[in-house]
Amino acid sequence: MEVGVGIVGIGNVGSGALQILTENAKSITEKLGFPLRVKVVCSRNIRAKKLPAGCSEVTRTTDWQDVVRHPEVDVVVETIGGTATASHVIETALRERKSVVTANKELMALRGADLWALANQNGVNLTMEASVAGGIPIHTVLREGIAGDRVVELYGILNGTSNFILTEIEKSNAAFDSVLAEAQQLGYAEADPSADIDGLDARSKLAILAALAFGEKLTPNDIYTEGIRRIMPVDFQYAHQLQYTIRLLCLARQTEEGLLLSVRPSLIPQAAILAHVKGAYNAIWIRGQYGEDTFYYGRGAGSKPTGVAIVSDLMRVAREIRFGSPERVSPFAHERLGDYKPLKVPIQKAPYYLRFRVEDKAGIIAALATILAKHNIGIDAVLQLPREDWRDLPFVITTEPAQEQAIREAVFEIRDAEFLVEPPFVMPMERGF
Repeated sequence: MEVGVGIVGIGNVGSGALQILTENAKSITEKLGFPLRVKVVCSRNIRAKKLPAGCSEVTRTTDWQDVVRHPEVDVVVETIGGTATASHVIETALRERKSVVTANKELMALRGADLWALANQNGVNLTMEASVAGGIPIHTVLREGIAGDRVVELYGILNGTSNFILTEIEKSNAAFDSVLAEAQQLGYAEADPSADIDGLDARSKLAILAALAFGEKLTPNDIYTEGIRRIMPVDFQYAHQLQYTIRLLCLARQTEEGLLLSVRPSLIPQAAILAHVKGAYNAIWIRGQYGEDTFYYGRGAGSKPTGVAIVSDLMRVAREIRFGSPERVSPFAHERLGDYKPLKVPIQKAPYYLRFRVEDKAGIIAALATILAKHNIGIDAVLQLPREDWRDLPFVITTEPAQEQAIREAVFEIRDAEFLVEPPFVMPMERGF
């Protein structure tokens, strides 16, 4: 008996999943013992879409309701993204007692727990492996592979666009804007790149992974987020002097006081494995209380890697439909998610990197040292590369471990100094690898 599939959204990801389902049909059938058959596909411009060979009998429609209410569709694949129409598609499919496979990180980060409850009420499944880290099966790792452990820390590079930009700045010493333009030309960045370079895409992904890892009901708004717009080539030059590099780092750390969550550019040691994740790749490093360190690396996006994640989810759901599964595993790895608010980032204690751009005058270091000392912040090092333009001189102060609240208060006091060209730029220096 075959299992019928309907796909809503034939864009980059949906097309990749459809191609894999079509071209890899024989292998999928051999693994399952029965075929997965695409019955209907939906796109607003479906008539302009060129479907893979072998899709001649697949129904095409511009109305997503034709998919979710199709009598031969057992599983609905949602790949349109966003939180408006996608929400209606998934809710309607679940109420029609059809399982759902989604790649929608934004919606699942915002409403995933509620949608899973709706799936349970209707006796069907909801899976989302493709929503985070494309071709890396990180959901399966947290939900099943290391489920017996207790996660203590999770670090991730979860946005390929930002990682491409940062590693290109590091490699070529080019300015942020020119590298962003290159990323847009290559198709790594959208015309409006805000979601990527401002950390919003990575924030949604971290909200999902943190819920899986720690069993808490989290939303993107619970996560402190900074983007990479202020990174300059000189930041990498100073970082290298310190034997560090810079990445947009997603952090989830369980402390005695509670859970810390953040997405922000951070200095990480060059010796750390995450420092070697370059280009548009993603990676997740997990520390467990018992199993200790594990590392997961691969393509973070793209039609084929993400399509593999969708098809793998489809195969798991199809087995349940075909053979039954009375003990369905939550996509969030916990039977129930706790209602918990993470700690505020300012309580974090770490060494910090402070980059200043100043009009060179006598007494600047002394003035800054006085303000830092006033806030009980010790100076670890002062770095200054040779620079010809004394009207825009960048230099760096690194601090001894200090509470971020103290750093913020000191920076607030410094930011109005007459010698500054722009407000100070601050990044934490992570040493926990």
